[in-house]
Amino acid sequence: DVQLVESGGGSVQAGGSLRLSCTASGYAYAAYDFAWFHQAPGKERGGVAVLDSDNKPMYADFSKGRFTISKDKAGDTLYLQMNNLQPEDSAVYYCAADKSYGGWQKGIYRYWGQGTQVTVS
Repeated sequence: DVQLVESGGGSVQAGGSLRLSCTASGYAYAAYDFAWFHQAPGKERGGVAVLDSDNKPMYADFSKGRFTISKDKAGDTLYLQMNNLQPEDSAVYYCAADKSYGGWQKGIYRYWGQGTQVTVS
């Protein structure tokens, strides 16, 4: 089975940076599409960035130019580098994976991590 474990969240001041990691195990990494979603209290879970199996990134409008999604060479760790963080970026951040391309459709992704909290003040 596929396991995803996020880390790297925390509290930062506005303008600061964080790098989230998502360590994956239990599958052939290269064949999977990955994504980062986030969810603030009282809001729906929404897309942040997507990295398909060809390593093509896609960003939501709010994350474009500030966030970077990437994988390590082994392909078993997904990253989200977040720069110039703002209070509205505060949320729980989740990584997701699936063999099928999900894009922004969270219902497509079968595998999810437990989430990591990001708080920007």
